[in-house]
Amino acid sequence: MLTELRIRNLAIIDAVTLPLAPGFNVLSGETGAGKSIIVGALGLLIGERASSDLVRTGAEKAVVEGTFDVADRRDLLEALDQRGIECDGTLVLKREVPAAAGGRARAWVNGAPVTASLLAEVGRALVNVHGQHEAQALLEPEAQLRILDAFGEATVEREAVALAHARLAEAQDAIRHLQSRRDEAAKRADWLAHVAQEIGAAQLKEGEDERLDEEARRLTHAEELEGLVREVTEALEGGDEAAVARLGHLQKPLAALQRIDPSTVRLQELYDAAYYALEELAREAQAYADGIERDPARLDEVERRRDLLFRLAKKYGGSIAGAIETGRAAKAELELLDTAGLDLRGLETRVAEAEAAFGAAAARLTAKRRKAATALAKAVEARLPDLGMPDGRFLVELPGRSTPSALGAEDAEFRVALNVGHEARPLARVASGGELARVMLALKTILARLDGVPTLIFDEVDAGIGGRTGLLVGDAMREVAGHHQVFAITHLPQIAARAHHHIVVQKAAKGGVTTSDVRVVEGDPRVDEIARMLGGDAESATSREHARELLATAQGGVGRPGVAPGGQRARKRA
Repeated sequence: MLTELRIRNLAIIDAVTLPLAPGFNVLSGETGAGKSIIVGALGLLIGERASSDLVRTGAEKAVVEGTFDVADRRDLLEALDQRGIECDGTLVLKREVPAAAGGRARAWVNGAPVTASLLAEVGRALVNVHGQHEAQALLEPEAQLRILDAFGEATVEREAVALAHARLAEAQDAIRHLQSRRDEAAKRADWLAHVAQEIGAAQLKEGEDERLDEEARRLTHAEELEGLVREVTEALEGGDEAAVARLGHLQKPLAALQRIDPSTVRLQELYDAAYYALEELAREAQAYADGIERDPARLDEVERRRDLLFRLAKKYGGSIAGAIETGRAAKAELELLDTAGLDLRGLETRVAEAEAAFGAAAARLTAKRRKAATALAKAVEARLPDLGMPDGRFLVELPGRSTPSALGAEDAEFRVALNVGHEARPLARVASGGELARVMLALKTILARLDGVPTLIFDEVDAGIGGRTGLLVGDAMREVAGHHQVFAITHLPQIAARAHHHIVVQKAAKGGVTTSDVRVVEGDPRVDEIARMLGGDAESATSREHARELLATAQGGVGRPGVAPGGQRARKRA
Protein backbone atom coordinates (compact mmCIF):
# COMPACT_ATOMS: atom_id res chain seq x y z
CA MET A 1 0.00 0.00 0.00
CA LEU A 2 1.21 3.50 -0.84
CA THR A 3 1.29 5.44 2.43
CA GLU A 4 2.96 8.66 1.33
CA LEU A 5 3.99 10.41 -1.87
CA ARG A 6 6.56 13.22 -1.68
CA ILE A 7 7.13 15.54 -4.62
CA ARG A 8 9.69 18.32 -4.93
CA ASN A 9 10.32 20.75 -7.80
CA LEU A 10 8.11 18.96 -10.31
CA ALA A 11 6.38 21.29 -12.83
CA ILE A 12 4.43 23.84 -10.72
CA ILE A 13 4.84 21.85 -7.49
CA ASP A 14 7.41 23.27 -5.09
CA ALA A 15 7.29 20.71 -2.29
CA VAL A 16 4.33 18.66 -1.09
CA THR A 17 3.72 15.49 0.85
CA LEU A 18 0.61 13.56 -0.09
CA PRO A 19 -0.62 11.24 2.69
CA LEU A 20 -2.65 8.27 1.50
CA ALA A 21 -4.75 5.83 3.49
CA PRO A 22 -6.28 2.37 3.05
CA GLY A 23 -9.48 2.17 1.05
CA PHE A 24 -10.72 4.74 -1.44
CA ASN A 25 -8.59 7.90 -1.72
CA VAL A 26 -9.72 10.75 -3.95
CA LEU A 27 -7.90 13.84 -5.20
CA SER A 28 -9.89 16.85 -6.38
CA GLY A 29 -9.13 20.47 -7.23
CA GLU A 30 -9.63 23.22 -9.75
CA THR A 31 -8.62 22.61 -13.38
CA GLY A 32 -4.92 23.32 -13.74
CA ALA A 33 -4.22 23.04 -10.02
CA GLY A 34 -1.75 20.19 -10.56
CA LYS A 35 -3.75 16.96 -10.30
CA SER A 36 -2.22 15.56 -13.47
CA ILE A 37 1.26 16.40 -12.17
CA ILE A 38 0.68 14.14 -9.18
CA VAL A 39 -0.30 11.31 -11.52
CA GLY A 40 2.83 12.07 -13.54
CA ALA A 41 4.91 11.83 -10.36
CA LEU A 42 3.50 8.37 -9.73
CA GLY A 43 4.36 7.50 -13.32
CA LEU A 44 8.00 8.37 -12.66
CA LEU A 45 8.05 5.82 -9.84
CA ILE A 46 6.86 3.05 -12.17
CA GLY A 47 9.41 3.73 -14.88
CA GLU A 48 7.80 6.26 -17.18
CA ARG A 49 10.14 8.45 -19.22
CA ALA A 50 11.86 11.22 -17.26
CA SER A 51 12.42 14.58 -19.00
CA SER A 52 14.25 17.68 -17.83
CA ASP A 53 11.18 19.64 -18.97
CA LEU A 54 9.41 18.32 -15.87
CA VAL A 55 11.73 20.18 -13.48
CA ARG A 56 10.31 23.30 -11.85
CA THR A 57 11.75 26.56 -13.22
CA GLY A 58 14.86 27.59 -11.30
CA ALA A 59 15.38 24.20 -9.61
CA GLU A 60 18.37 21.92 -10.17
CA LYS A 61 16.36 18.71 -10.06
CA ALA A 62 12.93 17.23 -9.43
CA VAL A 63 12.53 14.51 -6.81
CA VAL A 64 9.69 12.02 -6.31
CA GLU A 65 9.57 9.56 -3.42
CA GLY A 66 6.94 6.98 -2.60
CA THR A 67 6.73 5.12 0.70
CA PHE A 68 4.98 1.74 0.64
CA ASP A 69 3.91 -0.68 3.31
CA VAL A 70 4.90 -4.09 1.90
CA ALA A 71 4.98 -6.13 5.10
CA ASP A 72 2.44 -8.60 3.66
CA ARG A 73 4.15 -8.90 0.26
CA ARG A 74 6.38 -11.91 0.95
CA ASP A 75 6.98 -12.46 -2.79
CA LEU A 76 8.28 -8.91 -3.22
CA LEU A 77 10.40 -9.07 -0.06
CA GLU A 78 12.06 -12.28 -1.31
CA ALA A 79 12.69 -10.74 -4.74
CA LEU A 80 14.29 -7.67 -3.13
CA ASP A 81 16.43 -9.85 -0.89
CA GLN A 82 17.70 -11.79 -3.90
CA ARG A 83 18.83 -8.48 -5.40
CA GLY A 84 20.62 -7.46 -2.22
CA ILE A 85 18.06 -4.80 -1.21
CA GLU A 86 17.16 -4.77 2.48
CA CYS A 87 13.52 -4.19 3.42
CA ASP A 88 11.91 -4.41 6.85
CA GLY A 89 8.37 -4.00 5.51
CA THR A 90 8.66 -0.34 4.52
CA LEU A 91 9.81 0.32 0.97
CA VAL A 92 10.87 3.71 -0.38
CA LEU A 93 11.15 4.28 -4.14
CA LYS A 94 12.92 7.45 -5.24
CA ARG A 95 13.51 9.08 -8.63
CA GLU A 96 15.56 12.20 -9.40
CA VAL A 97 15.29 14.10 -12.67
CA PRO A 98 18.03 16.70 -13.38
CA ALA A 99 17.16 20.07 -14.90
CA ALA A 100 20.20 20.05 -17.17
CA ALA A 101 19.38 18.87 -20.69
CA GLY A 102 21.02 15.52 -21.31
CA GLY A 103 21.40 14.91 -17.58
CA ARG A 104 20.83 11.37 -16.38
CA ALA A 105 17.88 10.56 -14.13
CA ARG A 106 18.72 8.44 -11.10
CA ALA A 107 16.72 5.94 -9.07
CA TRP A 108 16.89 4.29 -5.64
CA VAL A 109 15.07 1.53 -3.81
CA ASN A 110 15.44 1.78 -0.02
CA GLY A 111 18.52 3.94 -0.51
CA ALA A 112 20.25 1.51 -2.86
CA PRO A 113 20.97 2.91 -6.35
CA VAL A 114 19.14 0.90 -9.03
CA THR A 115 18.49 1.09 -12.76
CA ALA A 116 15.32 2.71 -14.04
CA SER A 117 14.20 -0.70 -15.29
CA LEU A 118 14.50 -2.26 -11.82
CA LEU A 119 12.67 0.71 -10.29
CA ALA A 120 9.91 0.18 -12.86
CA GLU A 121 9.78 -3.56 -12.12
CA VAL A 122 9.32 -2.93 -8.41
CA GLY A 123 6.99 0.05 -8.91
CA ARG A 124 4.66 -1.83 -11.24
CA ALA A 125 4.34 -4.63 -8.70
CA LEU A 126 3.01 -2.00 -6.27
CA VAL A 127 1.06 0.50 -8.37
CA ASN A 128 -1.21 0.14 -11.39
CA VAL A 129 -2.23 3.37 -13.12
CA HIS A 130 -5.53 3.31 -15.04
CA GLY A 131 -6.37 6.25 -17.23
CA GLN A 132 -7.70 6.92 -20.71
CA HIS A 133 -4.48 5.53 -22.17
CA GLU A 134 -4.72 2.33 -20.13
CA ALA A 135 -8.39 1.99 -21.03
CA GLN A 136 -7.40 2.15 -24.69
CA ALA A 137 -5.12 -0.84 -24.07
CA LEU A 138 -8.30 -2.75 -23.26
CA LEU A 139 -9.09 -2.66 -26.98
CA GLU A 140 -6.09 -4.86 -27.81
CA PRO A 141 -6.91 -8.57 -28.36
CA GLU A 142 -3.95 -9.72 -26.26
CA ALA A 143 -5.07 -7.52 -23.34
CA GLN A 144 -8.55 -9.01 -23.55
CA LEU A 145 -7.06 -12.50 -23.63
CA ARG A 146 -4.96 -11.75 -20.51
CA ILE A 147 -8.07 -10.50 -18.69
CA LEU A 148 -10.05 -13.58 -19.65
CA ASP A 149 -7.25 -15.93 -18.53
CA ALA A 150 -6.85 -14.06 -15.25
CA PHE A 151 -10.57 -14.31 -14.58
CA GLY A 152 -10.67 -17.99 -15.52
CA GLU A 153 -7.60 -18.75 -13.38
CA ALA A 154 -5.99 -20.27 -16.46
CA THR A 155 -2.40 -19.25 -15.67
CA VAL A 156 -1.17 -22.86 -15.43
CA GLU A 157 -2.84 -23.84 -18.72
CA ARG A 158 -1.60 -20.68 -20.44
CA GLU A 159 1.99 -21.36 -19.35
CA ALA A 160 1.68 -25.00 -20.45
CA VAL A 161 0.56 -23.86 -23.92
CA ALA A 162 3.46 -21.40 -24.17
CA LEU A 163 5.95 -24.13 -23.16
CA ALA A 164 4.45 -26.69 -25.57
CA HIS A 165 4.50 -24.14 -28.38
CA ALA A 166 8.15 -23.34 -27.67
CA ARG A 167 9.05 -27.03 -27.85
CA LEU A 168 7.13 -27.42 -31.10
CA ALA A 169 8.82 -24.37 -32.59
CA GLU A 170 12.21 -25.72 -31.51
CA ALA A 171 11.55 -29.07 -33.22
CA GLN A 172 10.29 -27.36 -36.38
CA ASP A 173 13.34 -25.10 -36.43
CA ALA A 174 15.59 -28.17 -36.11
CA ILE A 175 13.95 -29.74 -39.19
CA ARG A 176 14.27 -26.54 -41.20
CA HIS A 177 17.90 -26.17 -40.19
CA LEU A 178 18.74 -29.77 -41.11
CA GLN A 179 16.92 -29.50 -44.43
CA SER A 180 18.74 -26.28 -45.21
CA ARG A 181 22.11 -27.85 -44.40
CA ARG A 182 21.29 -30.93 -46.48
CA ASP A 183 20.17 -28.86 -49.46
CA GLU A 184 23.25 -26.68 -49.24
CA ALA A 185 25.48 -29.74 -49.03
CA ALA A 186 23.77 -31.23 -52.08
CA LYS A 187 24.48 -28.07 -54.08
CA ARG A 188 28.14 -28.13 -53.07
CA ALA A 189 28.66 -31.89 -53.15
CA ASP A 190 31.25 -31.88 -56.00
CA TRP A 191 33.27 -29.11 -54.42
CA LEU A 192 33.05 -30.70 -50.98
CA ALA A 193 34.22 -34.02 -52.38
CA HIS A 194 37.19 -32.28 -54.04
CA VAL A 195 38.12 -30.49 -50.81
CA ALA A 196 37.78 -33.60 -48.68
CA GLN A 197 39.82 -35.68 -51.16
CA GLU A 198 42.57 -33.08 -51.61
CA ILE A 199 43.05 -32.43 -47.90
CA GLY A 200 42.57 -36.08 -46.95
CA ALA A 201 45.15 -37.23 -49.49
CA ALA A 202 47.72 -34.83 -48.04
CA GLN A 203 47.38 -36.50 -44.60
CA LEU A 204 48.07 -33.23 -42.83
CA LYS A 205 49.30 -33.16 -39.26
CA GLU A 206 49.32 -30.15 -36.97
CA GLY A 207 52.86 -28.78 -36.42
CA GLU A 208 54.22 -30.61 -39.46
CA ASP A 209 55.11 -27.36 -41.22
CA GLU A 210 57.31 -26.26 -38.31
CA ARG A 211 59.12 -29.61 -38.18
CA LEU A 212 59.75 -29.49 -41.94
CA ASP A 213 61.10 -25.95 -41.70
CA GLU A 214 63.67 -27.13 -39.14
CA GLU A 215 64.68 -30.14 -41.24
CA ALA A 216 65.00 -28.00 -44.37
CA ARG A 217 67.37 -25.62 -42.59
CA ARG A 218 69.57 -28.51 -41.44
CA LEU A 219 69.70 -30.11 -44.89
CA THR A 220 70.38 -26.79 -46.62
CA HIS A 221 73.25 -25.89 -44.24
CA ALA A 222 74.63 -29.41 -43.69
CA GLU A 223 78.20 -28.57 -44.79
CA GLU A 224 78.33 -25.44 -42.65
CA LEU A 225 76.91 -27.30 -39.66
CA GLU A 226 79.58 -30.04 -40.05
CA GLY A 227 82.34 -27.45 -39.97
CA LEU A 228 80.97 -25.70 -36.91
CA VAL A 229 80.43 -28.85 -34.88
CA ARG A 230 83.91 -30.10 -35.90
CA GLU A 231 85.42 -27.02 -34.33
CA VAL A 232 83.57 -27.76 -31.14
CA THR A 233 84.59 -31.43 -30.93
CA GLU A 234 88.26 -30.71 -31.75
CA ALA A 235 88.40 -27.99 -29.11
CA LEU A 236 87.05 -30.41 -26.56
CA GLU A 237 88.85 -33.69 -27.48
CA GLY A 238 91.19 -32.98 -30.41
CA GLY A 239 94.48 -33.87 -28.67
CA ASP A 240 96.63 -33.15 -25.59
CA GLU A 241 95.89 -29.44 -25.85
CA ALA A 242 92.09 -30.01 -26.10
CA ALA A 243 89.92 -28.81 -23.22
CA VAL A 244 89.05 -32.24 -21.80
CA ALA A 245 92.67 -33.42 -21.82
CA ARG A 246 93.99 -30.22 -20.24
CA LEU A 247 91.28 -30.29 -17.62
CA GLY A 248 92.23 -33.87 -16.76
CA HIS A 249 95.68 -32.65 -15.66
CA LEU A 250 94.08 -30.78 -12.78
CA GLN A 251 92.93 -33.93 -11.02
CA LYS A 252 96.35 -34.61 -9.41
CA PRO A 253 96.97 -31.16 -7.78
CA LEU A 254 93.33 -30.97 -6.60
CA ALA A 255 93.66 -34.38 -4.90
CA ALA A 256 96.87 -33.22 -3.18
CA LEU A 257 95.18 -30.06 -1.95
CA GLN A 258 92.33 -32.06 -0.45
CA ARG A 259 94.74 -34.40 1.42
CA ILE A 260 96.48 -31.45 3.04
CA ASP A 261 93.38 -29.28 3.56
CA PRO A 262 90.09 -31.19 3.54
CA SER A 263 88.20 -27.88 3.37
CA THR A 264 89.11 -27.73 -0.34
CA VAL A 265 86.63 -30.53 -1.06
CA ARG A 266 84.35 -27.92 -2.70
CA LEU A 267 87.02 -27.30 -5.34
CA GLN A 268 87.03 -31.00 -6.15
CA GLU A 269 83.24 -30.98 -6.51
CA LEU A 270 83.32 -28.06 -8.91
CA TYR A 271 86.09 -29.72 -10.92
CA ASP A 272 84.14 -32.95 -11.20
CA ALA A 273 81.04 -31.11 -12.38
CA ALA A 274 83.01 -29.13 -14.98
CA TYR A 275 84.85 -32.22 -16.24
CA TYR A 276 81.71 -34.31 -16.61
CA ALA A 277 79.87 -31.38 -18.26
CA LEU A 278 82.63 -31.02 -20.87
CA GLU A 279 82.60 -34.75 -21.50
CA GLU A 280 78.79 -34.62 -21.94
CA LEU A 281 79.14 -31.65 -24.27
CA ALA A 282 81.69 -33.54 -26.33
CA ARG A 283 79.41 -36.59 -26.60
CA GLU A 284 76.37 -34.51 -27.56
CA ALA A 285 78.36 -32.57 -30.17
CA GLN A 286 79.66 -35.79 -31.70
CA ALA A 287 76.18 -37.30 -31.76
CA TYR A 288 74.88 -34.19 -33.51
CA ALA A 289 77.73 -34.39 -36.03
CA ASP A 290 76.93 -38.03 -36.71
CA GLY A 291 73.30 -37.09 -37.43
CA ILE A 292 74.06 -34.42 -40.03
CA GLU A 293 73.00 -35.57 -43.50
CA ARG A 294 74.10 -34.35 -46.88
CA ASP A 295 71.06 -35.67 -48.75
CA PRO A 296 69.97 -33.57 -51.75
CA ALA A 297 67.19 -36.04 -52.51
CA ARG A 298 65.72 -35.68 -49.02
CA LEU A 299 66.01 -31.91 -49.29
CA ASP A 300 64.03 -31.98 -52.54
CA GLU A 301 61.41 -34.16 -50.88
CA VAL A 302 61.12 -31.81 -47.88
CA GLU A 303 60.79 -28.74 -50.11
CA ARG A 304 58.03 -30.38 -52.16
CA ARG A 305 56.15 -31.25 -48.97
CA ARG A 306 56.60 -27.69 -47.66
CA ASP A 307 55.22 -26.28 -50.90
CA LEU A 308 52.19 -28.56 -50.66
CA LEU A 309 51.52 -27.55 -47.05
CA PHE A 310 51.90 -23.85 -47.89
CA ARG A 311 49.48 -24.14 -50.82
CA LEU A 312 46.84 -26.04 -48.83
CA ALA A 313 47.15 -23.70 -45.82
CA LYS A 314 46.76 -20.65 -48.03
CA LYS A 315 43.81 -22.20 -49.86
CA TYR A 316 41.97 -23.61 -46.86
CA GLY A 317 42.07 -21.49 -43.76
CA GLY A 318 45.45 -19.78 -43.57
CA SER A 319 47.15 -22.47 -41.49
CA ILE A 320 47.64 -26.22 -41.32
CA ALA A 321 45.12 -26.37 -38.46
CA GLY A 322 42.63 -24.37 -40.56
CA ALA A 323 43.09 -26.67 -43.54
CA ILE A 324 42.59 -29.76 -41.35
CA GLU A 325 39.34 -28.25 -39.96
CA THR A 326 38.16 -27.37 -43.50
CA GLY A 327 38.70 -30.96 -44.57
CA ARG A 328 36.87 -32.27 -41.52
CA ALA A 329 33.90 -29.93 -42.14
CA ALA A 330 33.73 -30.88 -45.82
CA LYS A 331 33.71 -34.56 -44.93
CA ALA A 332 30.98 -33.96 -42.31
CA GLU A 333 28.80 -32.14 -44.86
CA LEU A 334 29.19 -34.98 -47.33
CA GLU A 335 28.26 -37.48 -44.63
CA LEU A 336 25.15 -35.36 -43.95
CA LEU A 337 23.83 -36.32 -47.38
CA ASP A 338 23.87 -39.95 -46.25
CA THR A 339 22.54 -39.44 -42.69
CA ALA A 340 20.05 -36.57 -43.19
CA GLY A 341 17.21 -38.87 -44.20
CA LEU A 342 17.43 -40.85 -40.97
CA ASP A 343 17.87 -37.69 -38.88
CA LEU A 344 14.88 -36.05 -40.55
CA ARG A 345 12.67 -39.01 -39.79
CA GLY A 346 13.66 -38.74 -36.13
CA LEU A 347 12.92 -35.01 -36.10
CA GLU A 348 9.58 -35.55 -37.84
CA THR A 349 8.61 -37.94 -35.06
CA ARG A 350 9.68 -35.33 -32.54
CA VAL A 351 7.58 -32.67 -34.30
CA ALA A 352 4.55 -34.95 -34.39
CA GLU A 353 4.87 -35.60 -30.66
CA ALA A 354 5.29 -31.87 -29.98
CA GLU A 355 2.24 -31.07 -32.13
CA ALA A 356 0.17 -33.58 -30.20
CA ALA A 357 1.35 -32.16 -26.86
CA PHE A 358 0.66 -28.60 -28.01
CA GLY A 359 -2.77 -29.55 -29.32
CA ALA A 360 -3.68 -31.20 -26.02
CA ALA A 361 -2.44 -28.22 -23.99
CA ALA A 362 -4.27 -25.77 -26.27
CA ALA A 363 -7.48 -27.81 -25.98
CA ARG A 364 -7.32 -27.69 -22.18
CA LEU A 365 -6.80 -23.92 -22.31
CA THR A 366 -9.64 -23.50 -24.81
CA ALA A 367 -12.02 -25.43 -22.56
CA LYS A 368 -11.13 -23.26 -19.61
CA ARG A 369 -11.47 -20.09 -21.69
CA ARG A 370 -14.93 -21.07 -22.94
CA LYS A 371 -16.13 -21.59 -19.41
CA ALA A 372 -14.52 -18.32 -18.28
CA ALA A 373 -15.94 -16.39 -21.26
CA THR A 374 -19.51 -17.25 -20.28
CA ALA A 375 -18.94 -16.40 -16.62
CA LEU A 376 -17.06 -13.16 -17.33
CA ALA A 377 -19.71 -11.95 -19.79
CA LYS A 378 -22.43 -12.62 -17.24
CA ALA A 379 -20.49 -10.89 -14.45
CA VAL A 380 -19.65 -7.76 -16.47
CA GLU A 381 -23.15 -7.48 -17.87
CA ALA A 382 -24.50 -7.56 -14.33
CA ARG A 383 -22.26 -4.62 -13.44
CA LEU A 384 -23.16 -2.37 -16.37
CA PRO A 385 -26.48 -1.06 -14.96
CA ASP A 386 -24.64 0.00 -11.80
CA LEU A 387 -22.29 2.04 -14.00
CA GLY A 388 -24.97 3.96 -15.86
CA MET A 389 -25.48 1.55 -18.75
CA PRO A 390 -28.79 -0.13 -17.88
CA ASP A 391 -29.32 -1.59 -21.35
CA GLY A 392 -25.74 -2.72 -21.80
CA ARG A 393 -24.87 -6.21 -22.95
CA PHE A 394 -21.40 -7.73 -22.79
CA LEU A 395 -20.19 -10.79 -24.67
CA VAL A 396 -16.85 -12.58 -24.91
CA GLU A 397 -16.21 -14.22 -28.28
CA LEU A 398 -13.37 -16.69 -28.89
CA PRO A 399 -12.55 -16.52 -32.62
CA GLY A 400 -10.12 -19.25 -33.64
CA ARG A 401 -6.66 -18.34 -34.82
CA SER A 402 -5.71 -19.40 -38.33
CA THR A 403 -2.39 -20.48 -36.89
CA PRO A 404 -2.24 -21.39 -33.18
CA SER A 405 0.46 -19.54 -31.28
CA ALA A 406 2.08 -19.41 -27.86
CA LEU A 407 -1.15 -17.73 -26.69
CA GLY A 408 -3.28 -20.67 -27.71
CA ALA A 409 -5.71 -21.60 -30.47
CA GLU A 410 -8.01 -18.58 -30.19
CA ASP A 411 -8.20 -14.86 -29.56
CA ALA A 412 -10.56 -13.13 -27.16
CA GLU A 413 -12.86 -10.40 -28.41
CA PHE A 414 -14.95 -8.33 -26.04
CA ARG A 415 -18.20 -7.26 -27.69
CA VAL A 416 -20.75 -4.82 -26.30
CA ALA A 417 -24.15 -3.42 -27.13
CA LEU A 418 -24.70 -0.38 -24.92
CA ASN A 419 -28.11 0.66 -26.27
CA VAL A 420 -31.40 -1.14 -26.83
CA GLY A 421 -31.85 -2.65 -30.27
CA HIS A 422 -28.19 -2.56 -31.22
CA GLU A 423 -26.20 -5.61 -32.21
CA ALA A 424 -23.18 -6.44 -30.07
CA ARG A 425 -20.01 -5.26 -31.77
CA PRO A 426 -16.30 -5.25 -30.86
CA LEU A 427 -15.55 -2.93 -27.97
CA ALA A 428 -13.13 -0.91 -30.09
CA ARG A 429 -15.90 0.04 -32.55
CA VAL A 430 -18.70 1.18 -30.28
CA ALA A 431 -17.46 2.47 -26.93
CA SER A 432 -16.79 6.16 -26.27
CA GLY A 433 -13.96 7.20 -23.95
CA GLY A 434 -16.28 7.42 -20.95
CA GLU A 435 -18.04 4.15 -21.74
CA LEU A 436 -14.71 2.41 -22.26
CA ALA A 437 -13.49 3.66 -18.88
CA ARG A 438 -16.62 2.31 -17.21
CA VAL A 439 -16.31 -1.08 -18.92
CA MET A 440 -12.72 -1.16 -17.69
CA LEU A 441 -13.94 -0.29 -14.19
CA ALA A 442 -16.51 -3.09 -14.34
CA LEU A 443 -13.75 -5.52 -15.28
CA LYS A 444 -11.47 -4.17 -12.58
CA THR A 445 -14.24 -4.54 -10.01
CA ILE A 446 -14.67 -8.19 -10.97
CA LEU A 447 -10.95 -8.93 -11.18
CA ALA A 448 -10.03 -6.99 -8.04
CA ARG A 449 -9.68 -10.09 -5.89
CA LEU A 450 -7.36 -11.70 -8.46
CA ASP A 451 -5.12 -8.69 -9.03
CA GLY A 452 -1.93 -8.85 -6.99
CA VAL A 453 -1.08 -5.15 -7.40
CA PRO A 454 -2.11 -3.50 -4.11
CA THR A 455 -2.59 0.13 -5.26
CA LEU A 456 -4.79 1.14 -8.19
CA ILE A 457 -4.68 4.68 -9.57
CA PHE A 458 -7.68 5.86 -11.60
CA ASP A 459 -7.17 9.01 -13.66
CA GLU A 460 -10.02 10.49 -15.74
CA VAL A 461 -12.20 7.43 -15.22
CA ASP A 462 -15.09 9.91 -14.85
CA ALA A 463 -14.63 11.35 -18.35
CA GLY A 464 -17.95 11.90 -20.11
CA ILE A 465 -20.19 10.95 -17.20
CA GLY A 466 -22.15 12.82 -14.53
CA GLY A 467 -25.26 12.78 -12.37
CA ARG A 468 -26.41 9.41 -11.14
CA THR A 469 -23.83 7.61 -13.27
CA GLY A 470 -21.16 9.37 -11.26
CA LEU A 471 -22.63 7.98 -8.06
CA LEU A 472 -22.66 4.50 -9.54
CA VAL A 473 -19.03 4.79 -10.67
CA GLY A 474 -18.08 6.06 -7.23
CA ASP A 475 -19.80 3.10 -5.59
CA ALA A 476 -17.98 0.71 -7.92
CA MET A 477 -14.61 2.24 -7.04
CA ARG A 478 -15.48 2.09 -3.37
CA GLU A 479 -16.22 -1.61 -3.82
CA VAL A 480 -12.83 -2.20 -5.48
CA ALA A 481 -11.31 -0.42 -2.46
CA GLY A 482 -12.53 -3.32 -0.33
CA HIS A 483 -9.64 -5.37 -1.82
CA HIS A 484 -7.18 -2.71 -2.97
CA GLN A 485 -6.03 0.72 -2.06
CA VAL A 486 -7.71 2.97 -4.66
CA PHE A 487 -6.56 6.48 -5.56
CA ALA A 488 -8.75 8.42 -8.02
CA ILE A 489 -8.29 11.84 -9.56
CA THR A 490 -11.75 13.25 -10.25
CA HIS A 491 -13.77 16.39 -10.92
CA LEU A 492 -17.10 14.74 -10.06
CA PRO A 493 -18.54 15.44 -6.59
CA GLN A 494 -20.53 12.20 -6.79
CA ILE A 495 -17.27 10.20 -6.94
CA ALA A 496 -15.41 12.39 -4.44
CA ALA A 497 -18.20 11.95 -1.89
CA ARG A 498 -17.76 8.14 -2.04
CA ALA A 499 -14.12 8.29 -0.95
CA HIS A 500 -12.86 7.25 2.47
CA HIS A 501 -10.05 9.81 2.30
CA HIS A 502 -10.30 13.15 0.42
CA ILE A 503 -7.31 15.23 -0.65
CA VAL A 504 -7.58 18.65 -2.32
CA VAL A 505 -4.89 20.14 -4.55
CA GLN A 506 -4.77 23.92 -4.80
CA LYS A 507 -2.75 26.34 -6.90
CA ALA A 508 -1.49 29.69 -5.56
CA ALA A 509 1.29 32.22 -6.03
CA LYS A 510 4.29 31.80 -3.76
CA GLY A 511 7.10 34.33 -3.97
CA GLY A 512 5.81 35.47 -7.32
CA VAL A 513 5.81 31.91 -8.70
CA THR A 514 2.77 29.69 -9.17
CA THR A 515 2.88 26.55 -7.04
CA SER A 516 0.59 23.71 -6.02
CA ASP A 517 -0.14 22.47 -2.52
CA VAL A 518 -2.33 19.72 -1.06
CA ARG A 519 -4.43 19.29 2.06
CA VAL A 520 -6.56 16.52 3.50
CA VAL A 521 -10.17 17.57 4.08
CA GLU A 522 -12.80 16.14 6.37
CA GLY A 523 -15.79 17.52 8.20
CA ASP A 524 -16.84 21.05 7.13
CA PRO A 525 -13.81 21.61 4.83
CA ARG A 526 -14.81 18.50 2.91
CA VAL A 527 -18.41 19.75 2.67
CA ASP A 528 -16.98 22.99 1.26
CA GLU A 529 -14.99 21.13 -1.39
CA ILE A 530 -17.92 18.93 -2.45
CA ALA A 531 -20.10 22.07 -2.65
CA ARG A 532 -17.48 23.71 -4.88
CA MET A 533 -17.38 20.65 -7.13
CA LEU A 534 -21.17 20.76 -7.50
CA GLY A 535 -20.69 23.92 -9.54
CA GLY A 536 -22.93 26.23 -7.57
CA ASP A 537 -22.09 28.77 -4.90
CA ALA A 538 -19.89 26.86 -2.46
CA GLU A 539 -21.03 29.16 0.33
CA SER A 540 -24.75 28.80 -0.29
CA ALA A 541 -26.88 26.77 2.07
CA THR A 542 -28.34 24.85 -0.86
CA SER A 543 -24.93 23.76 -2.23
CA ARG A 544 -23.70 22.79 1.22
CA GLU A 545 -26.85 20.85 1.98
CA HIS A 546 -26.54 18.99 -1.31
CA ALA A 547 -22.92 18.23 -0.46
CA ARG A 548 -23.93 16.85 2.93
CA GLU A 549 -26.55 14.66 1.27
CA LEU A 550 -23.93 13.20 -1.09
CA LEU A 551 -21.60 12.45 1.79
CA ALA A 552 -24.42 10.96 3.85
CA THR A 553 -25.53 8.62 1.07
CA ALA A 554 -21.93 7.43 0.68
CA GLN A 555 -21.96 6.16 4.26
CA GLY A 556 -24.84 3.86 3.36
CA GLY A 557 -22.96 2.42 0.40
CA VAL A 558 -20.06 -0.02 0.34
CA GLY A 559 -18.39 -0.26 3.73
CA ARG A 560 -15.09 1.20 4.71
CA PRO A 561 -11.94 -0.95 4.48
CA GLY A 562 -10.64 -2.88 7.42
CA VAL A 563 -8.28 -0.08 8.52
CA ALA A 564 -9.81 3.34 9.00
CA PRO A 565 -7.91 5.95 7.00
CA GLY A 566 -7.77 8.62 9.69
CA GLY A 567 -7.77 12.35 9.08
CA GLN A 568 -4.22 13.64 9.10
CA ARG A 569 -3.27 16.90 7.50
CA ALA A 570 -0.89 16.98 4.57
CA ARG A 571 2.60 17.92 5.67
CA LYS A 572 4.63 20.42 3.67
CA ARG A 573 8.30 19.73 3.12
CA ALA A 574 10.88 22.38 2.50
